[in-house]
Order: sequence, then structure tokens, then C-alpha cells
Amino acid sequence: MKIDPDKSVGLPAQIAKAIRDAIVSGDLIVDERLPSEAELATQFGVSRPTIREALKRLAAQSLIRTQRGAFGGAFVQRLSYAEARAQLITTSTLLLSMNRVSFDTACEARFALERACAPLAAARRTPEHLTLMRNEIMRQATPELTDEAFCASDVAFHRALVDGAQNPVLSYQLSGSIEAMQPLMNMITFTARSRAEIVAIHSAIITALEHRDSTNAIEQLERLETYTKQLAHTIMAAKRAAHGG
Repeated sequence: MKIDPDKSVGLPAQIAKAIRDAIVSGDLIVDERLPSEAELATQFGVSRPTIREALKRLAAQSLIRTQRGAFGGAFVQRLSYAEARAQLITTSTLLLSMNRVSFDTACEARFALERACAPLAAARRTPEHLTLMRNEIMRQATPELTDEAFCASDVAFHRALVDGAQNPVLSYQLSGSIEAMQPLMNMITFTARSRAEIVAIHSAIITALEHRDSTNAIEQLERLETYTKQLAHTIMAAKRAAHGG
């Protein structure tokens, strides 16, 4: 593991990357103890505070864990799908907000990914996945449900659809689109959309999955995408007109 002291990138970031690369390449394996701070400081030719900062960065990425006591130190952490998923959702949310990704771009990506997942969900969904989706539809049909709770239920419904594919890698990859892109869409459209229309489409999706009809499931997702885009365009046009644009 080496660093370049002349690089503009800070030393803690370089050290963290060097250790991360060693973990990714398999040179450092899960549960392996890293060298001590003093040993790492000597190896990289830096101070111990610099090493501590690098280790903090790795811990924040859930790549290492620290342990106190006689047998303590920093150890390579097994990254779980749940931890990786949480990080991806945060990163995707920041990416969309900071780079001002257009509504149509986010919508296109989200539904394209979900439609790709639909055939697997139709083939592999369990009664438990269907029950989760039915429960969310029942919630969505409750008149007193707040807009925020409806949006959360909307996300949970599509999360269950994706998880119905029973592919953890796919669930991980789609978490950014379902739990980062979808709230963006909800934020723009929730005040004007018809809950009855959403419930009708969701009900049609679950019927398709019950019959393992991937073609119809895809068609219903296309229907939902068209409705979502049309609604967003109507809202945006009204806002432009209100501001004289």
C-alpha cells in the first residue's frame, strides 16, 4: 500500500483509498486485523493523527470496525447489503439534488429499472411479498392518510415488488431508484395526483404478480410512468404560467 505525498489529494484520503483498495483486491480479508496505528504511520510515513483520520473515513464507509481491549484494533468489516443499500440511497439522493437531475431523467431511470425487475418478481414473489404489497394498498386507500404517509407507503409498495425478485444484488442496485428517485417524484406530484388512480394501478400490478404475468406487470408499470410524467408536466406548466413563464 503506497501513497504519493506530492498529490493534491489529502494524505488521510490517500491512505483510506490505499487500504480500501487492499480490501477490494482481497489483500486484506474480512475479520483480518489491520496493522496498529504506529505500524501504519511508519508504513505510510505519516503521523498517527493522519492515520486516525484515514481510519475514521474507512469506518464511516463501514469497511472497518474498531475493537477495544487486549485483542482490539481495527478489523476489516464484512459489508452487509443493508449497510451498502443505506449508503447508496444517501448517495443517490445527494446526486439527484446536487446535480439537479431532471424529473423526466429520474422517472425514466426508475421505471426502466423496475420494469427490468418485474419478470423476476413475477416468477419468484412469495405470498409474503404479496401480503406486504396488499397491506400498502390498503393503507393507500385510507382517506385520512396524510400525503407524507401515502408517499412512504408508495415507496414501501415498490420496495416489496423489487424484493419479490429475490435477488439481493438487484435489490441493492434498485434501492437508489426506488428510495431516492421515487421520493423526488412524489414531492413534485403528490399534491395533484389521484390516489384512486395510484391505488388502481398498484392493484393491477399485484394482480399481475399473483398470476405470474410479467407482461401485464410491465404494462402496468408503463401505465404508472405515463401517468406520473403527464401529471408532473401539467404541474410544471401551471407553475411556469403562474410565474409568467
